[in-house]
Amino acid sequence: FWIDRRGRTKLVYAVLWIGVAVWFSSIPPSHDREWRREVATMPRAIVDGDAVRLTGYRNFEYRDRHDFDERLEEREVSLDALESVDLFISYWTEGPVGHTFVSFNFKDAAPVCISIETRPEIGQSYAPIASMFKEFELIYVVGDERDLVRVRSDHRDEEIFLYKLKTPPAAARLLFLEYCRRIEELADRAEWYHLLKNNCTLNIVRYKNAAGREGSFDIRHLLNGWIDRYFHATGMIDTTLPFAEMREVSRITATSRATDPDATAEEFSRSIRRGLPGHGDPSDPPTSPVSD
Repeated sequence: FWIDRRGRTKLVYAVLWIGVAVWFSSIPPSHDREWRREVATMPRAIVDGDAVRLTGYRNFEYRDRHDFDERLEEREVSLDALESVDLFISYWTEGPVGHTFVSFNFKDAAPVCISIETRPEIGQSYAPIASMFKEFELIYVVGDERDLVRVRSDHRDEEIFLYKLKTPPAAARLLFLEYCRRIEELADRAEWYHLLKNNCTLNIVRYKNAAGREGSFDIRHLLNGWIDRYFHATGMIDTTLPFAEMREVSRITATSRATDPDATAEEFSRSIRRGLPGHGDPSDPPTSPVSD
């Protein structure tokens, strides 16, 4: 295009470029593919007044990351019982890129964990560059922390950090309803995942904005392995400790791995929070595998 200045060459190039752009933009996302088993079922979140019924709620039992018993359940929660929100960050390799997901904490019930992820087909694995070119659909995985957290700590060898977000109950309920709205939209109409536009952390920030967050874009919304630094700097997580200390206290990988495999969902969730800032006395370190 730049070397050959003839008008005909430029016209041919422009026509080809427009043709490719039109073809690419017309490729539709789909729910009808040969999905990997762990993402084969799209969840639903049906809101009826104060009650929310969750279907496709994942509670898998893992032997390793590819060998597991599928347990898809239904669960009903009450918006009135929703108290707070926690943020998880997991890393394949600690650095500027990771995976973020959230848990909604209810009175007298196990948290509801929601992870915004790619929806790979059989034989696919995550590829960040390809994810910008309509390679993966989007899914909101909803389930027990015992599933969504432990599969990462125990079977994917990821490092996991847990922070309590400073979110009042009213804002937590608005945030949860925004997640429910999006879960229903995705169940009705497929969407493409995009590394830079439709990913785990950017969507969390968008939903926080819808629930009342004030603030502008920050590069750490994209470099999400540093999102805890951003939340600490803006006071959205506990700031009683310097960030380096706060981060180390919030590392829950070993606790997750040590928790009794037969622990209930409530026991597992209590175990990984024990002694964390915002969840108890910071001088009481996370410990103790839970046992019957």
